[in-house]
Amino acid sequence: MSTDTVPLPSRDLLRPLRYFWRVPLLLLHVLFGVLLCALILSWNKQAVMKNGREPLPHRTIRWWSTVLLRIFGLRSVRVGKPLADPVMFVANHTSWTDIELLHSQRAACFVAKAEIAHWPLVGWLAASGGTIFHRRGNNHSLAAVMQVMVERLHAGRSVAVFPEGGTGHNGVMRVFHARIFQAALDADVAVQPVALRFTRRGQRVIDAGFRDGENFMQNFLRLLGGAPLDAEVHFLEPVPATPDARRRMAEFSRERIAAALERDDV
Repeated sequence: MSTDTVPLPSRDLLRPLRYFWRVPLLLLHVLFGVLLCALILSWNKQAVMKNGREPLPHRTIRWWSTVLLRIFGLRSVRVGKPLADPVMFVANHTSWTDIELLHSQRAACFVAKAEIAHWPLVGWLAASGGTIFHRRGNNHSLAAVMQVMVERLHAGRSVAVFPEGGTGHNGVMRVFHARIFQAALDADVAVQPVALRFTRRGQRVIDAGFRDGENFMQNFLRLLGGAPLDAEVHFLEPVPATPDARRRMAEFSRERIAAALERDDV
């Protein structure tokens, strides 16, 4: 299977029509999300998986995320099997859709940049879903975040992180930071790499995430009016714990994700 970007016609005549019906659906879905947070998530933040069964708040997050992706024309497809909670998921990072994509398959506490906490409505929705906020470039903040990660893992919640520390462009992954893997070692939980991959008509699409120089709103609007895509969530083999070599854990995770992104047998 080719990994080239699938070209679209120079003029997408259906784009205005997609905005026409997707925008009202998005507004209704966001409103429904506010109600769900107020009635379910805000009152059950500590719910955890028991005997392999997801609690109602987790199923609610998965359903809401799946529908949100569908509104943007993204069909979430699971490949492989996620480990039972608690586990630390590590994934490649392409755009804001990555959180919703992984959430569509398994509810987890994400580590996200602190600025999101101050975004109107979005910050509250993220906090209600268990997001852990981190001030990038601040070592004190990272230490505090890792402590919260360990506490959540000990309590039975899974945590998801993007070890690149930022989004990549055009399908190119950045170096994985090793320090974040210490949280899994301290909590004594497994690390499962997750590859997030977009395809259209069987071919990989490498610019579904942020393009070079593209901001959040530009990407948001481009995807909202874009043609449908399959969004694959590949749950890969866990990475062996190596307490004396966090760097090797990071490298193993990156290698397995890179191999899954390039695979041609999906």
